[in-house]
Amino acid sequence: MAMPRLPEKQPEMSVTPENTLPFAGNLATAGKDPLGLELDWLQDIRQSGVVRYRDLGLPAINLEDWKYTNLLALGDMDYLTATPDHGDVPVDVVPSIFPTGNNDLPSGARLVFVNGMARADLSTMKDLPAGVTLEPLAQVIDQNPGLLKVHLGQLAIDTDRAMLALNNAAMNSGYVLHVAKGVVMENPIEIIHIGGIAQQPLACFPRNLVIMEENSQADMIVHHVGVGGASYFVNTVNEISLGQAARLRVYNVQDESHQAINITANWANVTRDASYSSFNLSLGARLSRFETYVALNGTGAMCKLDGAYLMRGQGHCDNTLRIDHLKPDTTSSVMFKGVLDDRSRAVFQGKIVVHRDAQRSDGQMHNKTMLLSDKAEIDTKPELEIYADDVKCAHGAASGHVDETALFYMRSRGIPDDLARNLLIQSFLAEVLERVNVDTIGAAMNDKVTHWLPVARGQI
Repeated sequence: MAMPRLPEKQPEMSVTPENTLPFAGNLATAGKDPLGLELDWLQDIRQSGVVRYRDLGLPAINLEDWKYTNLLALGDMDYLTATPDHGDVPVDVVPSIFPTGNNDLPSGARLVFVNGMARADLSTMKDLPAGVTLEPLAQVIDQNPGLLKVHLGQLAIDTDRAMLALNNAAMNSGYVLHVAKGVVMENPIEIIHIGGIAQQPLACFPRNLVIMEENSQADMIVHHVGVGGASYFVNTVNEISLGQAARLRVYNVQDESHQAINITANWANVTRDASYSSFNLSLGARLSRFETYVALNGTGAMCKLDGAYLMRGQGHCDNTLRIDHLKPDTTSSVMFKGVLDDRSRAVFQGKIVVHRDAQRSDGQMHNKTMLLSDKAEIDTKPELEIYADDVKCAHGAASGHVDETALFYMRSRGIPDDLARNLLIQSFLAEVLERVNVDTIGAAMNDKVTHWLPVARGQI
């Protein structure tokens, strides 16, 4: 079933003249890329994306959804579309959120991308159970294009979204995860994206599909990490389909370099009694935006969207989400917490929409932010839009500085000031980090947070 169209008061229109349209050079090669060149239906998607993006341009800040995140600076950078040659560069160590050498940690399948391109030599599929396939998009195009035709472009269908149109036009990599009916995966799958190892700024446009059949279960870890010093731009679209009573948990770690811009959009369709959970940890990037659009399309469907963001310097982090309760007895829960230092900025935009037929829906949304600097900024906008009369919904937002009374209490007992601040930060984030369901992944997330803290960085 297709995702509901997201109504907008106005389409995403650019204020940039067409002759200076960002990514015009990338569009010039769209449709000529050998990825799926022989598939007419895929080329139709590409060409429709080209036309629509040229009409829309980059989303501007006069749009409500983009009011707090300005992409016009992208026009100042000339990005070269990544090719397989850009992915064929030396990689000494594949980063992982798990410490190396620990035999107690899960050892599931791993798919590695370098500069946006899949690397078979760095990946492993040996632990995939029967009934599960995880393949690069290019391989699926060659060997099973019928599966793509059924699923690609069926959930992400909003033609007024410029970054989706750009991905439709320029998609040049990605993966397809297919979990068959009744298959329960014991170990998580790791998807690792390594960026920045290049001589020039690169742009990559991954298109990923996750297809969970009836009663299947899987956990995924998606890790974006910057290694080299080059600038790069990633515009990702994920289409996630959950069959009846399926369960998918996705753990995202965005640890890009400070030369990176990462725009990711997730479109999930959750059917009867299915469960979709996502945890997003944002630590890096010059600018990142993580969008999630969930349709609860069956009785008993539920989703849980959580996240933590830790920004410093002039980093900008945007978490934007929308959950549509379309059927009765559906449940959603959202919690995002963040810590901002220096001149960093974060955005949280969340909307829960309860449609007229979605009686007895339960939707909860909360966002809290700790500001470590007077120059840091949080823009938060949680919303409820309710058309049913038998619901249980709530939302809230709060922001503030470190509790000085608690700091004084801890200093009076001999705890150094910086260490006391770190303990308060960890305590503040504990509530959301505890919502990570897998112990080993939760420990890895906590380790990432610990290394972000000032004491861990040697500032005392």
